[in-house]
Amino acid sequence: MVFLLVIFTVGISVCDAQPQGTGPVGRTKHGLFGISLGKKKDSGVKAPKSAKQVQREQAKKKKKEEADYVKSVKESQKRAVKIQSPEVQNRMKQDQKDITAREKTKKAKSFTSTKKAAKKYKK
Repeated sequence: MVFLLVIFTVGISVCDAQPQGTGPVGRTKHGLFGISLGKKKDSGVKAPKSAKQVQREQAKKKKKEEADYVKSVKESQKRAVKIQSPEVQNRMKQDQKDITAREKTKKAKSFTSTKKAAKKYKK
């Protein structure tokens, strides 16, 4: 009787020696079958194929509208410059160059506070 009790106690402790998923067998099982520790598979409901297609079409339409808007703004700016006299056109071009230079120095000044940017704008 005591002998059976000792065998069962030792047998249970031997079984608990390696928790599940550890050791060479457990690791290979995780690698082979894609079982992950602690991560559970997302069991979300997938959208129907038609809904995905509609979303793709909407994204495509939105992208095209944005491109058309940018194109119309550029055309409008070109036309605004074109209808001016040559003196005004030169002044507008110079103003644009000044604005670009001013923005560049402002950006450089704001970024020089970081170490990486200080190296970039170092003279």
